[in-house]
Amino acid sequence: MRKIMRMSTAWMLSLVISLNIITPARAVPDTDYSNKQNFSTDVIYQVVTDRFVDGNSANNPTGAAYDSSCTQLKLYCGGDWQGIINKINDGYLTGMGITALWISQPVENITAILNYSGVNNTAYHGYWARDFKRTNAAFGSFTDFQNLIAAAHRHNIKVIIDFAPNHTSPASQTDSTFGENGKLLDNGTQLAAYSNDPNGIFHHNGGTDFSTIENGIYKNLFDLADLNHNNSTIDTYFKDAIKLWLDLGIDGIRWDAVKHMPFGWQKNIMSTVNNYKSVFSFGEWFLSENEVDPANHYFANESGMSLLDFEFGQKVRQVFRNGSDNMQGLDAMISRTAADYNEVNDQVTFIDNHDMDRFHQTGVSGRNLEQAVAFTLTSRGVPAIYYGTEQYMTGNGDPNNRAKMSSFSTTTTAYNLIKTLAPLRKSNPAIAYGTTQQRWINNNVYIYERKFGNNVALIAINRDQTNSANISNLFTAMPSGTYTDVLGGLLNGNGITVGTGGAVNTFTLGAGAVAVWQYTTASNTPAIGHVGPMSGKAGNTVTIDGRGFGATKGTVYFGTTAVTGANITSWEDTQIKVVIPSISAGKYGVKVRTAGSVDSNVYNNYEILTGDQVTVRFVVNNAYTTMGESVNLVGSVSEIGNWNPAKAIGSMYNQVVYQYPSWYYDVSVPAGAAIEFKFIKKSGSNVTWEGGLNHKFTAPTTGTATVNVNWQP
Repeated sequence: MRKIMRMSTAWMLSLVISLNIITPARAVPDTDYSNKQNFSTDVIYQVVTDRFVDGNSANNPTGAAYDSSCTQLKLYCGGDWQGIINKINDGYLTGMGITALWISQPVENITAILNYSGVNNTAYHGYWARDFKRTNAAFGSFTDFQNLIAAAHRHNIKVIIDFAPNHTSPASQTDSTFGENGKLLDNGTQLAAYSNDPNGIFHHNGGTDFSTIENGIYKNLFDLADLNHNNSTIDTYFKDAIKLWLDLGIDGIRWDAVKHMPFGWQKNIMSTVNNYKSVFSFGEWFLSENEVDPANHYFANESGMSLLDFEFGQKVRQVFRNGSDNMQGLDAMISRTAADYNEVNDQVTFIDNHDMDRFHQTGVSGRNLEQAVAFTLTSRGVPAIYYGTEQYMTGNGDPNNRAKMSSFSTTTTAYNLIKTLAPLRKSNPAIAYGTTQQRWINNNVYIYERKFGNNVALIAINRDQTNSANISNLFTAMPSGTYTDVLGGLLNGNGITVGTGGAVNTFTLGAGAVAVWQYTTASNTPAIGHVGPMSGKAGNTVTIDGRGFGATKGTVYFGTTAVTGANITSWEDTQIKVVIPSISAGKYGVKVRTAGSVDSNVYNNYEILTGDQVTVRFVVNNAYTTMGESVNLVGSVSEIGNWNPAKAIGSMYNQVVYQYPSWYYDVSVPAGAAIEFKFIKKSGSNVTWEGGLNHKFTAPTTGTATVNVNWQP
């Protein structure tokens, strides 16, 4: 029987301090693993931990929960953190150019076996949590996890954990014996169970029908016990839990099911992360094929975290997997999302993951997958490769899309494609930070250019695997000269010649071909490629990455406010670290001025918060509306609009927790602040303010609160 290691938080932290972690030689600052803000130069590899490698058979579950053959795919197969360490150390991942690992949620899950329709199910996937302050014993101990972090960092690889604070495990309101009754533990001490919940740890509003965002937030996702983030115990618990994992040295967080948690609570916890040990964060907001959701864009632009780019992923699947759209549609998506997302280069791109059918299909040419991978690795955003893609793994639906890793061959075309293209994100800033311009297009051919300063990459894809394409009247920003295909003909690409004015000599792009050409040069003009995190309070440190900043300290501007001297904590040619100045809360453009008085581009939409954040639920009663009217919140601090109706919070909700004519919304506001506010009704450009004096409320310094008032006629 395996021994389950239990550690106090204090003991665990002492372990972190005492471990002798060997760090790699210093890399260029914006490409080094220690840059926890910027993943633009990285390629993420997503691993379902249980399905990768069994590195330590001693921690495998026993009895009916485990299938050593991994043919019963809803049982544990034995993959663990030691297995991942082994593949880091043997060079499989670094050989492919991988510089970031996204692993399954590492926290302790239920051990009960649940039977659905005659099939036994386990928590192999990591999403049935019961204690967010302990490890999943089937994956390893805290020591094993720290060893994983150390091994990854020795190889210049970052580690991202999946984190799912939306819910615990499956539960039944009427049957406390089902599963483990959704129980939540705090380092071994039970806080509540779903059917024994006197302190309101969980929501008890039934299951969501996905009809509205409100319905999805305040009702259960399927039969998973939904946590109440307006509860101060839950708020404190998750802030403490995420700090524990940050202290272990993680470099990023993928937040599960962000569409199903209150926006205000998520902005609030992101503020906590950024105040403590800021890391790159991205959330899951699922979008279906052809779905474009303004709420998705709003979340990415205002919450403080990025998102998995489902618009990108779904469109790439349409174009390269099932042929239901063409290159014109692909280019339209690239143009549209560049405008919709404030930081489009921070959205995480992919072609499949653990919640979708695998991209590759039995009986379909591997070239479809190779082209989709090539497009993803050379496009804007942070690319994520799902484990086994490089081995052409297939599988439709859960759990078939989560099968055991089929092979570790390093000779497949897809492996070598990733191996060749992934390093470009570090060597060519046009791939990491550049804008995208369509240069030549028809239904089957897409030639696009990435450009950052004077660095350029030109990529051509012909998805027609039968007919070649004659390419004429193509222009590029690359200077005159002859350029070979970076892929060396791996996908049947060829070289090109560029003449005067960027005109490319006529050439033939082969059937099913992909070619990549590039031009790189040292930058003398400052250019900002990335700023992170994109929100923070005065006194927080912000990392600015780019090129051409020079070696001598200059000036950083937030709007018109100059930051100099000791408030710039480091200055290198590719990276600057700067302390946020004490200026009014709001959104600002960030600009760099070199020691030689040369200005960079302005990186817009940096949000300076009023201060530390807490979540407050604002409720207004007796707010009657006419068809098409919404109720919104506006008030005296930046977080609720600074009295500007155009920046008011909402539309507020009125169906689940409170019902019309009562309205409610969970909002991130400055901790301890004396806030004045009012509610307004909006219909198009028309705004109706409530009457009377301003409502007044002092936010708590910690935890959560609810303020409940009546509409003032």
